[in-house]
Amino acid sequence: MNNEIATCFPQFAQLDAESSRTLESSARVMAIPSGTVLFQDGAECSSYVLVLEGSIRVQKVSENGREIVLYRVESGQSCVLTTNCLIAREDYAAEGIAESEVKALILPAATFRTLLGRSEAFRDFVFSAYASRIADLLMLIEEVAFGRIDVRLAGWLRQHADPQAEIRATHQDIAVELGTAREVISRQLKEFERRGWVMLHRGRIQLKDRDGLGSLS
Repeated sequence: MNNEIATCFPQFAQLDAESSRTLESSARVMAIPSGTVLFQDGAECSSYVLVLEGSIRVQKVSENGREIVLYRVESGQSCVLTTNCLIAREDYAAEGIAESEVKALILPAATFRTLLGRSEAFRDFVFSAYASRIADLLMLIEEVAFGRIDVRLAGWLRQHADPQAEIRATHQDIAVELGTAREVISRQLKEFERRGWVMLHRGRIQLKDRDGLGSLS
């Protein structure tokens, strides 16, 4: 197993010799350009994707065009939606887009199922990643269903500000991240600006009072 794969996925060192050979002989490393749609809602799932470098955004789009980011798959991670589709033999129920240039390890569905049935170490890796991501999704559902949007927005701004206390994102970008409408975000940001907590510019937001934003939480 090459060093890059071993570094990103040290769990594979626990594979037995036969499973390790199966993984190495079947998997291929693929370079994926930024902006590539890796899978779409309703598409068939034909491979297991493990990210070595970069980030894949997995999102759900409603019939009226509203979007919500479910999670991101980054270096050393796998896609729980892909795992679910492969195990249940179902089509994708969301879409995945490369947010940056991505280098990924692609494992054919047949090999994934072979390793899942044969290797305890591989099963442990798959289901540990699955359980962790499901917990994140449950937290997201709770936040969207029950969380106050002003509290969630304030926390998101504080978390994503750069060292210069700036965030380069449109109101629509933030709405997608938080699973709400652009109008809701714009209205709340205007209120934050009125309080002196932020200053709004075209395509970017300047944080003026982090403690003020923090007071909401």
